[in-house]
Amino acid sequence: MCGIFGIVTEKEQNLGPVLIEAARRLTYRGYDSVGAATISGSRIDLRKDVGKVDEVAERYNFAEMTGSRGITQLRWATFGAPSQVNAQPHLDSDGDLVGAHNGNVVNNVELRQQFMAEGMTVRSHNDGESCVHAVERYIDRGFDFIEAIRRAYQDLQGDYAYVVGQINDDKLYAIKKGSGLVVGIGEGFTCVSSDLPSILPLTRKILRIQDGEIITLWADRVELHSVSDGSLIEREPELVTETMEAVQKGGYPHFMLKEIHEQPQVAREVLHMLTGSAEVESVLDAIRNARQVYFIGCGTSYHACLAGSVYFAQLAGRAVIPVLAPQFIPQYLPAVNQQDVGIFVSQSGETKDVLNALQAADSRGMTCLGLANVIGSTLTKATASWLPLCCGYEISVPATKTFTNQVVTFLYLACRLGGKDTGLLEQIPALMEETLAVCEPQIQAITTEINRWNDLYCLGYGATYPMALEGALKLKEITYAHCEGMLSTEFKHGPLSAVSEGYPVLFVAGPDDVPLIVSGINEVTCRGGRAIAVGQEDPRLCANASDVITLPAASPEISSLLSVLPLQLLAYHMSVARGYDPDFPRNLSKTLTVD
Repeated sequence: MCGIFGIVTEKEQNLGPVLIEAARRLTYRGYDSVGAATISGSRIDLRKDVGKVDEVAERYNFAEMTGSRGITQLRWATFGAPSQVNAQPHLDSDGDLVGAHNGNVVNNVELRQQFMAEGMTVRSHNDGESCVHAVERYIDRGFDFIEAIRRAYQDLQGDYAYVVGQINDDKLYAIKKGSGLVVGIGEGFTCVSSDLPSILPLTRKILRIQDGEIITLWADRVELHSVSDGSLIEREPELVTETMEAVQKGGYPHFMLKEIHEQPQVAREVLHMLTGSAEVESVLDAIRNARQVYFIGCGTSYHACLAGSVYFAQLAGRAVIPVLAPQFIPQYLPAVNQQDVGIFVSQSGETKDVLNALQAADSRGMTCLGLANVIGSTLTKATASWLPLCCGYEISVPATKTFTNQVVTFLYLACRLGGKDTGLLEQIPALMEETLAVCEPQIQAITTEINRWNDLYCLGYGATYPMALEGALKLKEITYAHCEGMLSTEFKHGPLSAVSEGYPVLFVAGPDDVPLIVSGINEVTCRGGRAIAVGQEDPRLCANASDVITLPAASPEISSLLSVLPLQLLAYHMSVARGYDPDFPRNLSKTLTVD
């Protein structure tokens, strides 16, 4: 995710305190490393390192930094491990240009090779540096800044925003392509940032930037240009009236709801990353050559592993064993060896149960691969290859966007392994947006009646079974009701006895599984229970279920992924209706580092 902030002032001044405070207000976007740069005449003062804002700022005395322009960046690593050289901002080859970005430049590896072949000085593995060199390339060819940024736009693939400035200039320049960017206009200064929290303490007069717009910032004005043709864009600024707390949550009442609605964007980012990642092929090669493949995780990550195993069988004809990390050691460890491959999955990369299984598997010679959201975590350092989830900071304790990006990653790998067209997955973000828009009113309409129950079931089959397990976990985590996730066909083997008048049972129906699900629905409704179906529009579901939460039309694999979104929303709205804080449920922690 990362966070950037840039400011232009009328005269040279002490910008260090301003940059430090802006960085503090962006720490929710990244905390692997932090850096700041000020531009004063013909001099750039650049200071950066791994660590949190306050410790790095104190170590390098950010507070003394002066200039008429300044840039700071908080990094959430995707390309290049957390290190001083990979920290941002970055200089160009000659040290007269400096810039920083947020987002992902997915063709970063190829661009670095091009830049080095062209004689540029490439100091890091970070894609933020590629943004700077992409502009440098055209500045050195004699183009002005706007034209250089327009041409660099064609070279940089992915979703990103960046800010860049040059010595002996009185401006900063920025561009938005997919990632967040907003401009602030104050008395004697202008500024630009990934997000509002770093701007509002300075000014509440803002411009919201759209994709494909280039921003030129002077101290007393800003200009917007279209990246497509360079034409000037007219837009009036607006006044922001929300409180700082509301702004940090993006206007949502809770971080969980904000992160639910961030899922389309982070899915877009991880798909772009996977398309450009050199690690994907090494992961696929290891799987192709393996005797046996295991997907290993805990809790939400285990549910993603289970979904991945279904996708691998259905799309690639490859059997995979999904297993809870603590159970891997007694059940499978004695039988594994160097011919086997394990993908160890953890949002934080620090989950103790997963690391225990990883260490044990490594001792047996197993090839250990990883999937994690936190780059530089123990898991990413201990595995032969790993893939980042590209979710940014997930603040709410219940996992939402990290789960769906884990599932998207497994779905992408299964398509690649099976020779399927991964281009079809590009529709996932738009389908997620449609699902959230369509389903939230439907969920709100049934929440009140369901909420009086403290016991319910969530059932699925095939690719929707893992989603049912995840939906049940979300309900348990934040409503404190007991919701059991089950295979729908197992419900009749005992739990059906729990059904009474009005008793709610959720059925997650894949488009190919409707006849089987309808059978289970009728086992509930004929006993007076309330059967709530989540699935695509289908007359059979409408005719048999008590309620239908309708998903947009999609392939069975994508539909199963979409089905978890209304379950997340149901858990959220039930939690709020009960007066609980869904962001911080009792007794739970975001990262479990104990046995």
